[in-house]
Amino acid sequence: MRFTANGAIRQEQPGDSCSCLAAPMAVALILGWWLVAASRAQQLPRPSLSLHPSQGVSLGDNVTLRCHLPQLAAWVWLYREGRWSYAKYSDKKQDTTEFSFLSTSREHAGTYSCQYQLSESEDISVMSDPVELVLTDRSFPPPHISLHPEERVGTGTNVTICCWNKDYGAAFLLHKDGRSAPIQRLVPDDVGAVSFTLFGVTPADSGTYRCSYRPRNYSFLSSPLGDIVTLEVTPTAAPPGAELVSRGNLVVAVVRGCAAALIFGLGVFFVIDARSLWIRRDESLGGEGI
Repeated sequence: MRFTANGAIRQEQPGDSCSCLAAPMAVALILGWWLVAASRAQQLPRPSLSLHPSQGVSLGDNVTLRCHLPQLAAWVWLYREGRWSYAKYSDKKQDTTEFSFLSTSREHAGTYSCQYQLSESEDISVMSDPVELVLTDRSFPPPHISLHPEERVGTGTNVTICCWNKDYGAAFLLHKDGRSAPIQRLVPDDVGAVSFTLFGVTPADSGTYRCSYRPRNYSFLSSPLGDIVTLEVTPTAAPPGAELVSRGNLVVAVVRGCAAALIFGLGVFFVIDARSLWIRRDESLGGEGI
């Protein structure tokens, strides 16, 4: 029985205890289901996502996102900015599912990831690592670029590459021909310029460099690549007379080595000679005692 607010006694009804237990039981069931689903997801290998082409995609171009499946799956989902965007039924004989965009627009730019579901157990994998789809918008003017120093430089020189566009640039990227990804990224100053510094360059830094920028308020749009500058790094020549100095040092080192060997040999000789004298002396003393 229970006491009411005015002190009267109220007989408990059969359904009272059930209603009190229903909410905790429901929470426990939901939590248990979530833990089981999470543990299953952790057991499934993570898929991977790739872009084709991976660089240089302009507005209006075709692009394909490929979700690589470590296991044969029934359904594959593609997410943009963490939100479900596309789903595709996967052929059990294929380990890759493709999502193609024809004539890309600004709305297609962004961060993508994929996820898959098994057909037999309906288990769902974790998300793939994200990839960025950056689209080049040729309506933005390319940036300007300059190289300092402009002529050939020797190994160990610090080189500065300046890029600027005061009207649109929010972040500048430095590209080197032959590299798929930008090698540096900087935020411009108040006049829309940045200075990329290559410290202690070597012949491996020789090549062609260009800049691009991300327009303000468009994180996944890019300007076209700007003009090129060419960096040529030559091995630093030895100063005059360095070869003669090197040979002289070699001769000195050889002479010192020979002198050290001679002194060591003499030391060993004197030790052996002294020991033989002591042995003969001991033998002679022993003979006199007899």
